[in-house]
Amino acid sequence: MVRHPELTTLALAHIDCDAFYAAVEKRDDPSIRHRPVIVGGGQRGVVTTACYLARIQGVRSAMPMFKARQLCPQAVIIKPDMAKYRETGMAVREHFRALTGNVEPLSIDEAFLDLSGVLETGRIPALELARLAQNVQDQEGIAISVGLSHNKLLAKIASDLDKPDGFAALGRAEAADFLADKPVKLIWGVGPATAKRMHNLGISRIGQLRAFPREDMTRLFGRFGDRLYDFCRGEDPRRVQEGRTSKSVSSETTLSADTGELAALTRVVERLSHRVAERLALYELSGRRVTLKLKTSDFEILTRSQTLEGHTADARVLFSVSQRLLSQEVRRQPLQTYRLLGVGVAEFDNSREDVASGEDTDTEND
Repeated sequence: MVRHPELTTLALAHIDCDAFYAAVEKRDDPSIRHRPVIVGGGQRGVVTTACYLARIQGVRSAMPMFKARQLCPQAVIIKPDMAKYRETGMAVREHFRALTGNVEPLSIDEAFLDLSGVLETGRIPALELARLAQNVQDQEGIAISVGLSHNKLLAKIASDLDKPDGFAALGRAEAADFLADKPVKLIWGVGPATAKRMHNLGISRIGQLRAFPREDMTRLFGRFGDRLYDFCRGEDPRRVQEGRTSKSVSSETTLSADTGELAALTRVVERLSHRVAERLALYELSGRRVTLKLKTSDFEILTRSQTLEGHTADARVLFSVSQRLLSQEVRRQPLQTYRLLGVGVAEFDNSREDVASGEDTDTEND
């Protein structure tokens, strides 16, 4: 699906592998290619990802496995194989780098590409991306969805418009009109809690945010408000950065509803621990300092850390440490409720600290 007349001049892409872990498993086992597949399990039994056949039945990432089995009893359940996913992810990334040297990875299966160099050579980025998608499918057996625009925000939105195996473009001229009647949750960084807060202010559509001056946005939404002012207008000054330095790798998510229930918080911490472990594996990093981040319902930010004797990138270790820190905090303040959780790792054991994006928020779809 291509949406606009500027197609030959757009040169910033967001690429996302479709249901990546499940796609790798289907590629490697043709007998399950046309069956619903759920990748997950682990210590507390949560869904890591699900193919689109399973999603049609209501299965979603981070869902308890027992519920996923109820929704999709015919699904094939597979435990994650991070080494295999990393190998495939790096192979896919080599295709990106063959097209442009300016690649900013966001995760094992997702990246931004700056194709301005392609444009300068007289080639059309849209056509080159179509060839790229076909090459990845033919050589790696993985389908990708591509979003093309002139900035990161719109490229990211475009890549979600036609999943799976899709291609969509959003031009500068059409961006404001396209966004106006879309729900606020479409904006990168607006999670369930922020969307609920906007709803309480009578805001449900992106166009409604444009009525607020920048200073009101920052008053209402803090530092994010300044960026939100630009985003709701389809503007995003951030550039693709190939070698962004980071001293830590983390993942965080805003909860759909504030809670102080240990069991519910523990499920979130397990999912975040696995996401951090995936990113550590992707960049061949291991760390020895594990940090749990909590934001209370009254927006107080708390961090609790533990330094290990050795370095690790093991999701089970990260979860064990984070869960212990969480339990201690919940016992210490049994009446407290939380709106955001995060897990991070720092103090790496080598010099490979050129992680493309040190922080990951739970806003993307696969």
